[in-house]
Amino acid sequence: MRLATLKSARNSAVALVGVCFASLGCNHIPGRPGPGPAVLRPDDVLAFATLYKENCAACHGENGKNGAALPLANPVYLAVVGEDRLRQIIANGVPGKLMPPFAKSAGGMLTDQQVASLAQGLVRTWGRPGVLAGQNPPPYLATQPGDPIRGQQAYATFCARCHGAAGEGAPGDPKSKSGKIGSIVDSSYLALISDQNLRSMTIAGLPDRDMPDWRSDLASSKPAQAMTSQQVTDIVAWLASKRSVNPGQPYPTQP
Repeated sequence: MRLATLKSARNSAVALVGVCFASLGCNHIPGRPGPGPAVLRPDDVLAFATLYKENCAACHGENGKNGAALPLANPVYLAVVGEDRLRQIIANGVPGKLMPPFAKSAGGMLTDQQVASLAQGLVRTWGRPGVLAGQNPPPYLATQPGDPIRGQQAYATFCARCHGAAGEGAPGDPKSKSGKIGSIVDSSYLALISDQNLRSMTIAGLPDRDMPDWRSDLASSKPAQAMTSQQVTDIVAWLASKRSVNPGQPYPTQP
């Protein structure tokens, strides 16, 4: 009886060891998912920080500024453009310019939900409630045609002190490698930037480059005054009139 009991206990122990080895072996089968989190499918990524880094940072800057394209970490710009229009711009891009469409429906790689997450994340991350201080900015889109002649006059009032009388730039910008504010009538620059981008910068300014928004007049001889929507439109029309038909070709002959 005692021998049978010992034999049964031994068989149970062997069986238990076998189960343990089998369990360990199964956990090490090549290709079996580990205990860690599964890798998300690209379409399932909705985190703003990840989407921005992978799709926007290369042009607009790592933290929404200091990039080659329009800085997005500008609460005034975000208040003027609004979340709905941001969603449209991200989805459809800017035809004819360097901003591509990102929505799958327009040939991009992002789902509608990811586009919405980006637009919402921009406003939540870099927007600032009350930044307009109760003032009504010029609308994001122009409502009337621009007049280059009036635009030159408005430019002289609001912009020439920093950008030069003819837009050629001016000395004194410590952040510029050349020690000056660059030309805003350069043919290559104007070929790359859209009228809407010019309007957005004129209204919202460039805080990372100390350019004020539409509310500030830096002309020393006049009190501060805000630009009207028509003045912004006219300034953009004057700048657009400086575009070359074939920018960069041929290069001008130097004396």
